[in-house]
Amino acid sequence: MAVERQRRLFSVEEYVKMAEAGILTGDDRVELLEGEIVEMPPIGSPHGGTVGYLHDFFSVRLQGQAIAFSQNSMRLSDLSMPQPDIALVRWQEDYYRRSHATPADVYLLIEVGDSTIAFDRQQKTPMYARAGIPEVWLVDLNAQHVEVYRGPTPQGYTDVRILGRGSALTPAAFPDVTLPVNEVLG
Repeated sequence: MAVERQRRLFSVEEYVKMAEAGILTGDDRVELLEGEIVEMPPIGSPHGGTVGYLHDFFSVRLQGQAIAFSQNSMRLSDLSMPQPDIALVRWQEDYYRRSHATPADVYLLIEVGDSTIAFDRQQKTPMYARAGIPEVWLVDLNAQHVEVYRGPTPQGYTDVRILGRGSALTPAAFPDVTLPVNEVLG
């Protein structure tokens, strides 16, 4: 007779306590997604360079209007604490030193993917939609395009566009900021 195994899901509080107790360290490349601790692959040069470029681009252009976090944890729900590659969040003088950003703080999340793009598209993007994140960009380094997701619902995003080289990106929250796709893709 087969025994059905039960999964043990973790809350954000338990996840944070594991880090405080040293069970999880800064060397552990993990994030909490819908109660499961998920290992993240090492960051390659194309991925790291793209994240660095986007962080610098938004930090300069949105100084004093928003904070551009790079691979920083955010509290998405009681069971999820992802580390999006880039998060544009509401400006706070304390830079979220007292608490993590939540969905209500987010203008835009960006995930850069090469080896993780299918996971980002099938797992993380729907999770972001359920949390009400207004806009997500998936930078697909393999296909050389950026997928723009807007209009979050519990079933997913209602507006999805794919922009290739020669196109330009504009965050919905900052219509005066334009970013050529060619620059994002390098």
